[in-house]
Amino acid sequence: MFDTIVIATDGSASVRRAVSVAVDLAERFDASVHALYVVDAGDVETAPDRLRDEMRDALTERGEEALAEVEAATDREVTVAVREGRPAAEISNYAREVDADAVAMGTRGRHGENRFLIGSVAERVVRTCPVPVLTVRQLEEGTTDSLLSDEAA
Repeated sequence: MFDTIVIATDGSASVRRAVSVAVDLAERFDASVHALYVVDAGDVETAPDRLRDEMRDALTERGEEALAEVEAATDREVTVAVREGRPAAEISNYAREVDADAVAMGTRGRHGENRFLIGSVAERVVRTCPVPVLTVRQLEEGTTDSLLSDEAA
């Protein structure tokens, strides 16, 4: 059912639970794991000209750290990739390129006006990705995660 799972990460705390859920899914289905970090071209383009290369390098380094966290979360082999562009488009394109069966990513759980004003990468991926997208919300502090327990299996 799931042979290839792409984990889209931005290295934030809100994506850690998504990594755990996606790795668990990959292990249950013996699926290959791809981890993807996208350097947001918009962040680079809006930086002053003299700082763009430094910004790109810093974001790439952050991405490599985020990908290392995904690799550390599993004993499975993880194919990693850093791309530059618009995150939602790059995630969807990458899923097509590797013939993914699913994409997993975290959400920040924005509500109300902020969600409509700021938008959401996860929301755009859900609307545009050619494969199912598993969005995983970060739990409130102190909440237990029954999705990841062995009893839930």
